[in-house]
Amino acid sequence: MAVMSLRRMAINQSGTIAAVKVGGELGRRIREMGLVPGTEITIKQRAPLNDPVALRVLGGTLTLRNNEADYIEVEVEE
Repeated sequence: MAVMSLRRMAINQSGTIAAVKVGGELGRRIREMGLVPGTEITIKQRAPLNDPVALRVLGGTLTLRNNEADYIEVEVEE
């Protein structure tokens, strides 16, 4: 399995969150949304300029800005 930033994932690509590499208020907010290590995610859509990104997590859809997605590392199949 390869590890990459959530920002680099392609549409319809799935993976498992490996790490959230930010602390403080932003890290807390990301974790409160359910984006914690071990969580399965799928990239569903991107805006025309690739920001924000919509992802499927825990049965719901969530959007993140690219600067937030940069802090999330995901294990994906090669």
